[in-house]
Amino acid sequence: MWGRSECPPTASAGAARLAETPGRERAIGRVAREPLHACLNAFERSSEVLGLSQTVAAQAEEKGTESTMTSVREQEAINRLLEFLQEWDNGNKAARSRILNDFITLNQGKTGPELEQEFSQGGSLFLARLTTWLRLSFMFGTCLSELLKAISIFLSAVSGSRYLLEFVEIGGILTLLEILGLKDLKDENKTQALKLLQIMANAGRKYKELICESYGVRGIAECLAKSGIEEIQEQAQHLLESLAHGNPKYQNQVYRGMIAVLPCTCPRAQQLTLQSLQIVQPIVKTAHNSIVEALLDLLQTMHLEVQFEALQMIKALVHYNVRSSLLSGLVILLKPSLKEKEKIRPKILDEPSMSHLSASLPVFMQQAAAAKAIGMLVEESLDICEELIRLRVVHHLLYAMGNLFHADSQRQASFSLAYLVRTFPIVADHVRTAIGEALFQQLMTNADTMYVNMDMVQADILVSNKVNIPESLLGERKVKESREKSE
Repeated sequence: MWGRSECPPTASAGAARLAETPGRERAIGRVAREPLHACLNAFERSSEVLGLSQTVAAQAEEKGTESTMTSVREQEAINRLLEFLQEWDNGNKAARSRILNDFITLNQGKTGPELEQEFSQGGSLFLARLTTWLRLSFMFGTCLSELLKAISIFLSAVSGSRYLLEFVEIGGILTLLEILGLKDLKDENKTQALKLLQIMANAGRKYKELICESYGVRGIAECLAKSGIEEIQEQAQHLLESLAHGNPKYQNQVYRGMIAVLPCTCPRAQQLTLQSLQIVQPIVKTAHNSIVEALLDLLQTMHLEVQFEALQMIKALVHYNVRSSLLSGLVILLKPSLKEKEKIRPKILDEPSMSHLSASLPVFMQQAAAAKAIGMLVEESLDICEELIRLRVVHHLLYAMGNLFHADSQRQASFSLAYLVRTFPIVADHVRTAIGEALFQQLMTNADTMYVNMDMVQADILVSNKVNIPESLLGERKVKESREKSE
């Protein structure tokens, strides 16, 4: 063993050798300094780690605090929602009415996410309660206006498609259609129900099909035909148009539903329906045969705004598959039968101020309107003119010109016939032969006023005419005229 003052032999020898070499002194110093630098670096790194750990701990503590605060706020919001729903469930009519009015005032125009935030992601719970109460109480009208307005806030909310789906699943469409069919409800409620259906129709094809599958077309069309309120009628008109657009599966059903409205007794409903038919007809493409009879019957109307729309519809339909039946029907109306003249008087003729008018006035109005329609159509194309001539329109126009009981029939027939006479020389020859030179010259020079000075003899000549232009002569003349033009 070594003494305390002694060193190991090898160690002392090594130290002696190092001391003998000057360069080794620097090496010893470098070796002595390196452990010191390493300790300093380690200390600095440990300090950084300690600081980072303290920062992370502080952030974790802060997040924990925020998470706790968030959960507290969420719990408070959920509690408020539960209290609100409990107040609704336990409330009487007055309490629910107050809740509805407050809801309508505070949430008008909000988006779907905003409504969910307002109800702590529980807006569907309140909508379900509204829809359920609507189904249970709509027949009694209990807070019905407020209910419909509150539901419209959900259904019209941007990014609120889930509300539409939930409303449909609970049976909302059928309830709205039943509201339209009730007679004792306020007009305001029916208008609001139509607006809700419009919101759903605007949401896409799926909802349009659901409305149609629920017999919605029939209910809406009946509402249009039977309601005397213009706002309801216009809302129903717009809804029917919406159901016809982008709904190929049921567009024909909507089209036929519109045609079914035409025989109603409300002039405003007839006018609106005719306007819609002019829009829907190009969508459907093929015209339904029932529209011809409905349109021709409308020509009896004494409301000029309805007659105008009917004439515009007739003008459009000559380009569809019902052209032949439409033209032949117009020609027949120029020479009404005795049965037509004996038809039931319209209600407007039963008023005291109208008692002096003839019972045949609607038939004569129809005759004049048919002559006017023919005058519009002959200016469309020569093909229509030739088809009308083959249907003996010249004979029928002369007959209408002899109707001394209705000046407008004479006037409109004179205009139409004068155009055909100027367009087709063969027509001019037959007319001149049938009525004589004097009447023919009056027709060509004063077609709009010749009825003023017409006497009974002239009228009898017109009524008893036998003009019939054979199709063969018309064809020969057409070939001859085309050859002359080519030469």
